[in-house]
Amino acid sequence: MSGQPRWTQTWIGGVRAAGADLGYPGERLGLPEHGRGSVAGFGRRFGALLVDWLICVWAIARGLFGADTASASWIGLAAFAVENILLVGTVGATLGMRLFGVRVAMVRSDRPYVLNFLAIVLRTVLLCLAVPAIIWDRDQRGIHDRVAGTIVLRS
Repeated sequence: MSGQPRWTQTWIGGVRAAGADLGYPGERLGLPEHGRGSVAGFGRRFGALLVDWLICVWAIARGLFGADTASASWIGLAAFAVENILLVGTVGATLGMRLFGVRVAMVRSDRPYVLNFLAIVLRTVLLCLAVPAIIWDRDQRGIHDRVAGTIVLRS
């Protein structure tokens, strides 16, 4: 058994520990490894999400509506959903995404810059549930992106 990975390495250490070469995120989708059009990393995505959430909760819910702490989160979530549907559906990115240099694109499309409105609505609803967004595949797509047929790329 020397030189062979133990069977426990496949489920304790993940697939990479078992010696499987999965390539870089986005390779199987035909995307470049680095630069424009490559899969956006966690840091950029999290930064964009944080900026969008702060804008929606602090600026819109508290600033415009004067919401207290309890209702600010619900108004902020509604504002976040509207921001995502309108901005991602029209220009492909929210304010935070633009700031961090990422955009949403359709995965399998001859026109990846043209987004399907129903896909964006579905993606936004699932994103607002939070759990689908924190479960990723090897191409760093959350469940919300997989279901909607979208991916977040560097712009």
